Amino acid sequence: MTSEVANDGGRRGIPWRPIGWGGAGFLLLLPLVARAPWTLSDFIFAGVVFGIVGGGLELAVRKGNAAYSTAAGLALGASLLSVWITGAVGIIGNEADDANILYPAVVLIALLGSFASLFRPSGMAVAMAAAAVAELLVPVAAWIFWPELRDAILKPEVPFMAAMLTGMWTVSALLFRKAAQK
Repeated sequence: MTSEVANDGGRRGIPWRPIGWGGAGFLLLLPLVARAPWTLSDFIFAGVVFGIVGGGLELAVRKGNAAYSTAAGLALGASLLSVWITGAVGIIGNEADDANILYPAVVLIALLGSFASLFRPSGMAVAMAAAAVAELLVPVAAWIFWPELRDAILKPEVPFMAAMLTGMWTVSALLFRKAAQK
């Protein structure tokens, strides 16, 4: 069912596109208004990340499948959080600690799997499940390869982030699987 209504060729309903892109623009302006110590490169990075996430959502919504669109939104959200938090403050220790490179590596696993599956729902389900497993293994790998960060790994935010991001990847995988069954 569509939300189109005959009204001089216009559409009625919630204007998601302007809300989404306007929200991204608003988020880009917040550090400026809050006088955060951002450099030009910080704004460029944020703009590129928001553009990639927004563009990905635009493409996913065009599939016309609610399960696929929601799954893509969760995967993009997990990707955004992984990249943003590790770049800004870090999850394990601080942003300068090498173990944090594992979080964008999970995003890379999801991205490579997505491309390999040609963005088909069944392949996307496998890629997101692989990302979920990889996400769960991040603290374990950090524990093994960076023993000097073990105190940081034991802080509550690390298992919390592992659980939250793993959950997002897992629900995304399940929704892609549901989309594949249609």
